[in-house]
Amino acid sequence: MNKFWTEKYPEGVAKELPYVDQSLNDFFDDVLVKFAPRKFMTNMGVSYTYQQVDQIATSIAAWIQNLGLPAGSSVGVMMPNVNQYLPIVIGTLRAGMVLTLINPLYTSRELKHQLNDADAKLLFILEPFCHSLDPIIDKTPVETVVVSAIGDMLGTAKGTVVNLAAKYIKKAVPKYDLSGCTNCTEVSFKTVLQKGGQLRYTRPEIKPDDLAMIQYTGGTTGMAKGILISHHNVVYGTKQYSEWFKPLKYTDNDGQLTSVIALPMYHIFAFIISLLGLRTGQHLLLVTNPRDINAFVKLLAKEEFHLLPAVNTLFQALLNHPKFKDLDFSNLKLSLAGGMAATPEMARKWLDTTGVTIIEGWGMSETLGVGTANPLTNKNFTGTIGMPVPGVEIVILDDDENKLEIGEVGEIAIKGMNVIKGYHNLDNSKFFTEDGYLKTGDVGSIDAEGYVKLLDRKKDMIIVSGFNVYPNEVEGVVEMHPKVKECSVVGVDDEQQGQAVKLYVVTDDKSLKKEELIEFCKKNLSGYKCPRHVEFIDELPKSTVGKILRHELRKQAAEA
Repeated sequence: MNKFWTEKYPEGVAKELPYVDQSLNDFFDDVLVKFAPRKFMTNMGVSYTYQQVDQIATSIAAWIQNLGLPAGSSVGVMMPNVNQYLPIVIGTLRAGMVLTLINPLYTSRELKHQLNDADAKLLFILEPFCHSLDPIIDKTPVETVVVSAIGDMLGTAKGTVVNLAAKYIKKAVPKYDLSGCTNCTEVSFKTVLQKGGQLRYTRPEIKPDDLAMIQYTGGTTGMAKGILISHHNVVYGTKQYSEWFKPLKYTDNDGQLTSVIALPMYHIFAFIISLLGLRTGQHLLLVTNPRDINAFVKLLAKEEFHLLPAVNTLFQALLNHPKFKDLDFSNLKLSLAGGMAATPEMARKWLDTTGVTIIEGWGMSETLGVGTANPLTNKNFTGTIGMPVPGVEIVILDDDENKLEIGEVGEIAIKGMNVIKGYHNLDNSKFFTEDGYLKTGDVGSIDAEGYVKLLDRKKDMIIVSGFNVYPNEVEGVVEMHPKVKECSVVGVDDEQQGQAVKLYVVTDDKSLKKEELIEFCKKNLSGYKCPRHVEFIDELPKSTVGKILRHELRKQAAEA
């Protein structure tokens, strides 16, 4: 197809990217040696170099191979962002196994589904989350559970203090008992490191198109779907991002870049940004609990940071903290928004506070978080999700899968070597077009410059008297009101209009009234887009990565 948007790429960014003949194991071998002496990651004040991570990951790989599992067996990782995470990820892949990354806040029901669907034989889990595993472990295929305490990679002295504090002061480790499982063995993470360091590692033969991961979607509308990700999908995705980041014009002579990894790495956006950091020799500053905004701001006050990827709600939470504005932003080079649409008002406040423009992009788990992005040379927030990055094709489709013209609104469909081939244990025919485009479920349009406007999720669109209303647009207007802290919009049944707009609002200003908000909307929106119902709420329901869960609000609205 005619990728007309490539003519608008910033200088130095390649218009096309060829196939990369490399597995993730080849990739790890290259970068871990290339950047061996550099600081790789820091968590809770404890750092590891690329060389140290290389050695730890190899020990983990040797231990996994010693279990005698068939090549390509599925291995689960259920942890927040701690120093254990990436060595386990690298070690699992080096052992010739397939990763399945698990949300550590999953309930027992959700965990059971993923372990069974992925047929996981081995599970690495952080101790505070074992209580979710306890009731269902004997109903899964898991044969070995590796339990890690929070402080296992914080050094002996600090690790001991952190583990005791987590268990007895913060009460962060609920009681659990895995001894009831007759079909599995429990092992400590420290034992894995000790024994693995004494075992021989054998490098497996892995091809670029071999399966690397079974990643699971958020499951917001039902059980999570497994996504089949190849080694090449991941390697190519990191290459696409690194190509797009070329306008930063940052060289090794300028010093090492530090990326703040606050979004959990089981989420594809944070995972691919972490591996991008690995590709480019960055230092990764791991934030274990980004919801603790006080601790997060204190961390940013102590550490020099250059790249800060986040979702809209996390940017907003930082802006709402009274001490955030006092931080030193002189080293901040890039603020990358993904995972959900960034609102114009948040972007304006971010620019005013930090002096750095929010660069918004878009991707899905199915595309390794890669799809479109605004050029890094942009000085203003565009309100779009940018243009397709190198190696990506985007088309806009109607309900009959016909390609629409420039400016017409329809479903966004995507093709590229970063895009998965299919879903695990599902009929894939309904997810792809006949010519191989993945139907995303996102509604948008593309303009003559190649910029894609994301209007909303197809399922979130509200139809009022036959007119389409996109919640993101209404939310963007409401957030302009100075008394509004956060908001979200859903559709509710209406006898006259079919659906009506309902607005949920979080505010610290008790003087704010429903009538004031409705009047404000009438001045800034067409009548059919204005909320007919307004409800004040203490807190919006959110996923663990900070996405507002509109389906929960729709449920509340229906019950009301």
